[in-house]
Amino acid sequence: MNKQILEFSRRQSLAGLSFLGLSGLLLPPAYAQKKSHQTTGVGLSEKPAIHDEDIFTFALNLEYMEAEFYLRATTGKGISDADAGSDAASVVGGHQAKLENQAIREFVEELAENELAHVRFYRKTLGRSAISRPAIDFETGFKAAAQAAGLPADFDPFADDMSVLLGGMLFEDVGVTAYAGAAPLLKNKEFVEAAAGILAVEAYHMGMARSQLYLMGEKAWTAANAISDARDQVDGPDDKDQGIRVNGKANVVPSTPDAIAFHRTPQEVLHIVYLTDKQGVSKGGFYPNGMNGALKST
Repeated sequence: MNKQILEFSRRQSLAGLSFLGLSGLLLPPAYAQKKSHQTTGVGLSEKPAIHDEDIFTFALNLEYMEAEFYLRATTGKGISDADAGSDAASVVGGHQAKLENQAIREFVEELAENELAHVRFYRKTLGRSAISRPAIDFETGFKAAAQAAGLPADFDPFADDMSVLLGGMLFEDVGVTAYAGAAPLLKNKEFVEAAAGILAVEAYHMGMARSQLYLMGEKAWTAANAISDARDQVDGPDDKDQGIRVNGKANVVPSTPDAIAFHRTPQEVLHIVYLTDKQGVSKGGFYPNGMNGALKST
C-alpha cells in the first residue's frame, strides 16, 4: 500500500476517470425492435463494428450491478425476479449496511432508486432483446479490489457509511466520464442529448459521494485514493483516474486542465469490472461468467 500511496502525486496530477457511465444512454422504446447503423467509434476501431443496442446491453449489465449494490446496502435485498429477467443468474454477497448518518442513508437510498429505474428503463427500451441479470460476485470482486488497492483484507463495502461510499466509488465514480467515450458511437442527435441528461444525474451521484468522503477526513482520503490508483493499474497504460485529494487539496471534480471530463472505452471499463490488465479476457472479478451481450471481452 505504501508504494501505491507514494505514486499518488504522480498519478493524481494526470488524467481522470470514466467507467460505468454508459449506463445512461437513451433510446425511444420503438428502437427496441431494430438495430441502428453500425459504427466503429473512437477507441473501438480495432474491434468489429457494433450496433447501438449492443451499447445499451452493455449498459444494462452495469446497471444490474449498481442496482444490486445499493439495494442490498439499503434494504438487504436485491433486484426482484420481475426486474432481473426470466433466466437471471445469481448474486453472491452483500447485506444491509449500518448507515448511521441520516443524510447519507437518504442519499444511498436515492441512488438505489435511480439505478433500479435505469435497469427498468433499459429492459423496457430493449424489449425482447433485453438480457437478464448476469452472475455477479461482490465477495470475490471486492476482495480482489481491496487487495489491489492495499485496503485491509477484511474490507466490507456493506459495513457502514464510509464503506458503502467507497464501494460505490469503485465502479460508479468512473461512470460519469464514460459518456464522453460513448458519444462518438452515437449518430442520432436526440440520443446524444438524452445521454447528456443522464450524465448530469450520474455526476450528481458521485459529486455527493466524493464530497461526503472528503469530509470524512484522512482515512477516507487514503482509501479513496487507493481505489482510484487500483483502477488505474488495470484499465490500460494511460493514467485515467483521480482520487478525492490531490496536491494537498480537495479533488471532488476529476477533469482535464480545461475542466472537461475524461473518458474510457468499453474495453477499459471491462478491465476494471473484470479486475484484470490482460487483453482478451471475457470474465472475472465482479462478473464470474462475464457480461451478457456482444461487448464482453477486454
